[in-house]
Amino acid sequence: MQIRQLSFAYPGQPALVSNWSVSLPPGVTLVHGDTGCGKTTLLRLFAGVQPANSGDLLLAGICLGESPLAYAREVYFVEPWTEAFDQVSARAYAASLQADDARFDSALWQLLVDGFSLAAHIDKPLYMLSTGSKRKVWLAAGLASGRRLVLLDEPTGALDLPSTRCLWQALDQVVARGCSAVVLASAARVDEVALASTIDLPLVA
Repeated sequence: MQIRQLSFAYPGQPALVSNWSVSLPPGVTLVHGDTGCGKTTLLRLFAGVQPANSGDLLLAGICLGESPLAYAREVYFVEPWTEAFDQVSARAYAASLQADDARFDSALWQLLVDGFSLAAHIDKPLYMLSTGSKRKVWLAAGLASGRRLVLLDEPTGALDLPSTRCLWQALDQVVARGCSAVVLASAARVDEVALASTIDLPLVA
């Protein structure tokens, strides 16, 4: 992923990024910073759901500004608190991703369903799931999605210790394939997986 002269600030607020250019390699990139420093906003910029003030993003040769729909098909991003999928089950949600994208890894999805202890909840509407279980669904779907860019916001939030271990193991599998960039936004440092790069916020003093 290439970031070209990206600038963004909310009205009346200091800039989060200003004329920022960088390349994100395959593997895991950590976006690190304290609560409220803009980690989620940066993920939303990367996903293309938050318009930048200026600049552009390129992913697998696709320019967000020129081909937003094609760009979106290369990105997995679900905000953990969303209610957009509350009426569907985790199984139906995964099936919709698989139907839309041949790169979806059904074996990895099932491995994560088991590792996250989601089997008992797989056919429940998502509104019936706890915050932690819903987060597990988004993590499992994102890592199995096969998308070029996978954006995970505070991925260990509300996870128990066995599920956290499962997450790191799955990340190792995704990284080993070498075809995806996974961006983790976290207030804590991550030592459990090898990092390809780190972005420390704030970028602008």
